[in-house]
This record gives sequence, structure tokens and C-alpha cells, in this order.
Amino acid sequence: MTSTSTAINPRAIVHRTRGHGGAGPIIRLMSPSDLGELLKPFVFLDIFDAQGPTIGAMAQMPLHPHSGIATVTVFTKGRVRYDDGEGSTGTITYGGVEWMRAGAGVWHGKEMSAPPDATHIQGFQLWLALPAETELAVPHSQYIEAGDMVQAGPAHVVIGRYDGAQSPVGAPDGINYLLVTLRAGQRWTYQPPPGHTVAWVAVAAGTLDADALLKRGDMAVFAAGQGAITFEARGEDDAVFVLGSAVPHPHDLHLGYYSVHTSGQALAIGEERIRQLGEKMRAAGDRTTASGTVPVFK
Repeated sequence: MTSTSTAINPRAIVHRTRGHGGAGPIIRLMSPSDLGELLKPFVFLDIFDAQGPTIGAMAQMPLHPHSGIATVTVFTKGRVRYDDGEGSTGTITYGGVEWMRAGAGVWHGKEMSAPPDATHIQGFQLWLALPAETELAVPHSQYIEAGDMVQAGPAHVVIGRYDGAQSPVGAPDGINYLLVTLRAGQRWTYQPPPGHTVAWVAVAAGTLDADALLKRGDMAVFAAGQGAITFEARGEDDAVFVLGSAVPHPHDLHLGYYSVHTSGQALAIGEERIRQLGEKMRAAGDRTTASGTVPVFK
């Protein structure tokens, strides 16, 4: 791959994408049927960027089911409110996270809402393929505000452990997911933990040198290996990005429309569970909270 940048990494970028999804507020960068096969346990990634009236359009997304995965949502601009319907409420901003282990099955999509004065909401939603021992586990959600997250240098440790900082998110072992801001001209090197041969990056803002120059909306996959990866913010603006590394997921992916499992049998169990949950959810009627959210149905 050619680049106008000065090579700073021993691990070359082997794939680069700007995803698909048109000109709307949500762009699909990775799906289980494409890059997810290469980067599993990371199997899905959306970047969302909504301003003005498109914030309202995002809020109209319908409730939908999942099983076999966990979803991880971080914000790079703006703030959203959460309300789990059981007394836990608050605000997620840059550095905070929503973690939802769908496990045996959930319906969700409206558990967070933008405040009425919101002008810009940007961030990433990631799916993780769960290991066999938790793909049909009891669902579990965590909403962790920015002040309760941990940092290692310029990185918020969203999932995993890095440089002595342990994320409070109850994710499976062998996965790191970091939210990073580098000031203009700042250089930072990430050394993956032992066994983390999968690695990728996606950019929310600025220009990032990572063996090639990456801009907002770019996702890049690094060659498999254990080598360190160096990043540098180019130009006059800060570079904001998410970075994932992991021990490879050892199972083939068995895909439903909203589900990812390690076997056909587990997929059938998960899909039957979410079908039954959907009937119960519709029977429960309107569950909208006073703040305008609809809690995850488990």
C-alpha cells in the first residue's frame, strides 16, 4: 500500500475501508460477513455522526434483538442520557461507555437519548462475538460515566487492561478496546498484550499517521503479529480514534440477522429466545421512561 506518510510502523496496514451506508448519519465500517471474519472477536463497527435534525432521525431507530454478542457504544462528541428503568440514570460523554452483553437474548435500541439541546452526536458502536461459555449467558448491561473510566496515557481503556489500567467493564478476557485522543503533533505507541495478534483502528476526527494517513471515517486493519503500533496526529487538529486488539476468536461465526454465535445449535437457541422475548415485549406495552428512553428488554 502506498502512502504519503513516513513509515512509522513495523506492522503494515493490510486493509483500509470507509465502509458503506451512504450519506446518512450511520456508516457501517465492518460487518460479521466481511471484515468481522478477519478481525473476530471484533465483528461489527458503525461510526455515527448526527447533527441538527439527523439527531432526531437516529432516535427513530426501531427496537431490535440481539443474541450471542456484546455491544459497546462510545461517544466522541456530544452527550446522551441513559435510564435503565430501575433507578440508574446519568449521562454518557467522551470517555464513558455503554456495555451490553446480549448473551441469550435482548431487545434494545432506545436505552439512550440525546437531550433536547443536543447539536452534535458522534461515536462508535462495536459488536464483540462472545466466547462459547457466555454466548447464551444471562444478559447484562453497564452504563459507566467518563469520570469512572480509567486512562493509560492518552487512551481511555474502554475494554480490557493496558499499561496497568483495568477497565471496569465486565468483558471477556483477551480483548482491548481503547478510545484515544492525540494532540496535534503528538506521537504514541501501543504495544499489544501477548497473544493479541488482531489489531485495527478507526478514526473519528483529525488526521492520523499509522503507516498511512487516515482521516475521519477511515478504518484500517494491521497485519497479524505482536509488534507495537505507533500513531501520530498530523496537521493542526487533534486526532480522535478507537483502537482494538485481541486474541483471535477461535470459532467459526454462525450468523443470524442480528445474532452471532459459535455454532448452529447456539444460534438456533438464541434466535428462539429473542423470538419469545419479542412476544413478551409487545405484550408489555409502552415502557418509555420519563427521560424518553426505552430500557433494554431482557
